[in-house]
Amino acid sequence: MKATFLIITTFFINICLFSQEKMYICKSDKMILGVAVSEVDSIYFNEDRTIALFQISDTLVQYPVSEIDSIIFGENSTTISIKYDNSDVAVINPMAFEGVAVTVEGSDVTVYASSGIQDITYNLSGNTSNGMFKIYSDKRFNLIMNAINITNPVGPAINNQANKKATIILSEGTTNTIADGPLYNEPSAGEDQKGTFFSEGDLVFSGTGLLTIHSFGTDQHALACDDEIEINGGNITISGAAKDGIHASDGILITGGTLNVAATGDGIDGDEGYVEISGGLITTTNNTDSAKGIACDSIMVISGGNVNITVNGDQSKGLKSNSPITLSGGSITIHNTGDAVLQPSGLGFDPSYCTAIKSNDDIIVDGADITIVTSGKAGKGLSSDSDIIMSDGSVNVTSTGNGATYTNTSGVLDAYVSTCLSSDGNITIDGGTLTTFSSGSGGKGISSDAQISIGTSDLLPAVQITTTGVKIHISGSGGNASYAEAKAVKGDSDIIIDKGNVIISSADDGIKSETSIVINEATVTIQNSYEGLEAPFITINGGTVHIYASDDGINATFGSGGEQNDGSLLSIAGGYIFVSTTNGDGLDSNGSVLINGGTTIIHGPQSAPEVAIDYNGTCNMNAGFLIASGTNSNMTQAPNNTSVQYCLEIMSNQSMSSSTLFHIQDASSNSMLTFQPVRNYYSMIFSSSELQSGTTYSIYTGGSCTGTNVDGLYNGGTYSGGTLKKTFTISSKITNVNF
Repeated sequence: MKATFLIITTFFINICLFSQEKMYICKSDKMILGVAVSEVDSIYFNEDRTIALFQISDTLVQYPVSEIDSIIFGENSTTISIKYDNSDVAVINPMAFEGVAVTVEGSDVTVYASSGIQDITYNLSGNTSNGMFKIYSDKRFNLIMNAINITNPVGPAINNQANKKATIILSEGTTNTIADGPLYNEPSAGEDQKGTFFSEGDLVFSGTGLLTIHSFGTDQHALACDDEIEINGGNITISGAAKDGIHASDGILITGGTLNVAATGDGIDGDEGYVEISGGLITTTNNTDSAKGIACDSIMVISGGNVNITVNGDQSKGLKSNSPITLSGGSITIHNTGDAVLQPSGLGFDPSYCTAIKSNDDIIVDGADITIVTSGKAGKGLSSDSDIIMSDGSVNVTSTGNGATYTNTSGVLDAYVSTCLSSDGNITIDGGTLTTFSSGSGGKGISSDAQISIGTSDLLPAVQITTTGVKIHISGSGGNASYAEAKAVKGDSDIIIDKGNVIISSADDGIKSETSIVINEATVTIQNSYEGLEAPFITINGGTVHIYASDDGINATFGSGGEQNDGSLLSIAGGYIFVSTTNGDGLDSNGSVLINGGTTIIHGPQSAPEVAIDYNGTCNMNAGFLIASGTNSNMTQAPNNTSVQYCLEIMSNQSMSSSTLFHIQDASSNSMLTFQPVRNYYSMIFSSSELQSGTTYSIYTGGSCTGTNVDGLYNGGTYSGGTLKKTFTISSKITNVNF
């Protein structure tokens, strides 16, 4: 006995001379236990030498000699290796006597770490079809997934019950797979087991390996955490989940890696916390109703990465937050195909929409590249219960979903339609590129319950809005009929277009406001519309405006109709305005028209009773340039005699072809006007600061001009070859000329 003790002691001394810091007890149950050599006082045997006793500091441990395969020595380590081999598990635990206990029952491994040491590493490898890994720890730790394949038919495959951060390292070049079963055993008292991979504490994923999670639990998430989840690397695939693919109660941060998530519940859910994405390649797919691709209750920020979301269920959402959503970078692509759902409410229903990006607060776009394709009934692109603010980046929304009629909460027939951008608050487009295309019946481009502002900073946005859908008949008939129409830009409050380039093609109104439209320095082109601009108060202070309309080009009205002055006002103070209308009035005000500057060119309708300029109040031409071709209607109007500037109202007794030039020159052959209407015409309304009282002018038709034709108005060059129709002298503010 003493000899044995002396031999082992001497061996220890020799080993220590070679800096072997730990002794490892290799047991026959595939458990290797490490102890610091410096802590081993002695090793000895019982009298019959069947038990080996180890005096380790103040602790005496003993093992049957038959269970000890060998004792070896090695360097110190804080990495605990756990290798599954079907129904067996091999464990190397260098910290067995430093507060880390590893128990194995079948292929179920449980770690109890109370060492007070941070960053202990657990290295998992091997395969088991009926096992799990569970850990309790008093400090943060690392978990290496090193070609591990674990299936636990009755609970989480990996279960972190420590309320401490766990860093999950997916080893380079490895494929790791975990799975659960449909029914879980009852958990230990007070414990949660909310997912195939579950953690009470923070989870941080890193590395470059692959992790696949197959979640079969009938009431579980795939990857679940009661704290925060941070993903910095790895390639993670979630093949499906009864609930959420990734669920973190306090928030989710993604800076890198590749995620492919399919789920019955939400794809990625930050729950009551936040979602922040600054990198990585993220794909979520969901086919169930009322689900979300990426969701949270707190702030959502996407500043980088590549995000691809598909939601196919009715009233589903691509990105959803109860708080502000800020999209400042990265590439975001969302496909939503689900329909709107009518929820019973009040005396009827309240529609709940399938929406690509939905916030109960603001949506802020400041640098992201966003592509949205929505095809379900009344599908939405961006929808905010507060404001939508865009200052940079690009937003491209294509909507093909049709609208439909329903009974609203007040018991009144109404319509719900697709809208590319919709807001209960303000919509501000200050920079970036916005492109929307809506082809569904009643579908709209931009719709706001409050103010719409475009280009109010110096960032010069580019906006292109297209609608092609037919209108939806809601109720009534004839003049009392009510429709949902495919308007391009619709606001319940002021619409202000300050700077930038706005291009609109609309199946109905181009820009309509219930209060006012103001255009300052922007370039606005309405390529197709029923009515180009419509609002009670329309003000054009500058910029360049081109309008093509089938009805009124510009219509200032409160919407009551009739021939009475309703107090509306169309005011032109500057800029360049071109209007071409086929079947409506060029400028129409149910109130008054005031022109104090700018250049206004109107190609009026092709036939009476519509005219180039129509107003119920007054029309004062005080400054600027005006030319308007029109019909032979007895409703043709020129500006009033109260105008500051001289005006001409010219009527022909026969129609003139659109190929026939119209020319006015003074007695010295100085050209006042050379104009070519786009339609056959009878009348001309003309005003210029160059017209003078007491001066004689001549009207010619036909001929040719060497100048440049811009919007029908010739600039420069020489007119020749025309036929003299009339010579007249200006004697009053409004001079009527007939020929």
